[in-house]
Amino acid sequence: MNSLGLLAQALGVAYAAGINVPATIAILGLAQRHGWIGHLPAELDVVANPWIIALAVTLYAIEFVLTLVPGLASVWETVQSVVRPPAAAVLAAATVYHLDPVMILPAVLLGGGLAATTHGAKLGLRYAVDASPEPITNALANFAELATITSVALAVWQHPYLTLALALALLALLILLVRRIVLTLRRLLSGQWYRAAAASEKPQLPAE
Repeated sequence: MNSLGLLAQALGVAYAAGINVPATIAILGLAQRHGWIGHLPAELDVVANPWIIALAVTLYAIEFVLTLVPGLASVWETVQSVVRPPAAAVLAAATVYHLDPVMILPAVLLGGGLAATTHGAKLGLRYAVDASPEPITNALANFAELATITSVALAVWQHPYLTLALALALLALLILLVRRIVLTLRRLLSGQWYRAAAASEKPQLPAE
């Protein structure tokens, strides 16, 4: 794999970690141990250690349960704003560490920035989902996130450019969706929605 391809793989790992760090580590570790992917880069293959996998799975299970509780889910996701981007930057650096050291800084900067963007989009969506008073929508969001992480974390080693391109397209759509949700909530909270609905229902007087 050339330098650009490995950088794309590093960004794919950072993208997944921006969604959830323990899930990304657990999936990468399990994938290497079970032969679902080739051998990970030298500095990243520590994730295949059974103790690391067990710890990552435990942390993800705790996070999964916490994010089922309305209100607590938003608090947890907010706290993760200071955890995921730096952790993603470290994983991205570990992916390219065995290459020319010149590649490490771009991996850290781009990986951390991408993870921050991914987490920010997820955070906005989770705020909207967490507004519902039941845990079903939160659980569905968790499963959707896990499916995305798994797809990116596995596919990026075989098709780094295509996987990264599709992941970025999904991120762009998610940002647009979050923006639409925010605008709709603003209209609801400001009363514009109700005023517009009332105006549309007001009977029109016939022209004289």
